[in-house]
Amino acid sequence: MKLLALDTSSEGCSAALWLDGQITERFELAPRGHTRLLMPMVRELLAERGLKPSDLDALAFARGPGSFTGVRIATGVIQGLAWGLDLPVVPVSSLAAVALSAMEQHQLADGSGVAVAFDARMSEVYWATFACRDGLPAMQGNERVCHPENVSLPDPDTTTDGWFGAGQGWKFVDGMPEAIATRIRSIDTSLVPRASQVARLAIPAFHAGQAVPAEQAQPVYVRDEVTWKKLPGRE
Repeated sequence: MKLLALDTSSEGCSAALWLDGQITERFELAPRGHTRLLMPMVRELLAERGLKPSDLDALAFARGPGSFTGVRIATGVIQGLAWGLDLPVVPVSSLAAVALSAMEQHQLADGSGVAVAFDARMSEVYWATFACRDGLPAMQGNERVCHPENVSLPDPDTTTDGWFGAGQGWKFVDGMPEAIATRIRSIDTSLVPRASQVARLAIPAFHAGQAVPAEQAQPVYVRDEVTWKKLPGRE
């Protein structure tokens, strides 16, 4: 199985190649460099393994939520590749990618909970909660955008090993309900989506039949796009 994964949904820009269970990745923090960096990363990854784009079996991308501009960049590139190569695409939640990163980097056990928050601007956060199950994050409820004071965690019996806070949206923890802060045992605000986690999540999704054709590989903004575009100075 040869799968190429892309992420530009935050200030990070990355591409990853899954090759029969092994992952190689290019990653750089470059808030305004996604367009310049992404395709050279893809070419380097393929050349390193002696592959051509036509050798790929599938594609994956972080479909959001996140930076509107960034999400559109990855969507456009992945759709172009999918159409040109006639390949299926696996869309992956950017929030889920960070949840998986938290699980891997902090060795969270099954039964733990991960609450992921991104800065959505306009004094809001993108928010979702996940339960660690068999080494993968299982989303609890839906992705949403809200003010920090409106975030919430599932009932206590959803997890057995406490909650971990992941993502830059946790810089707003002081504005969250006191009950949230008391249930979070640790926070890592440095975690951003990465293509390597997108690839890891895409493989089981692909085998579960969740790949889509190019025209259905669409971004997920969560926030109403029309409302966003009416605001001056927003990306």
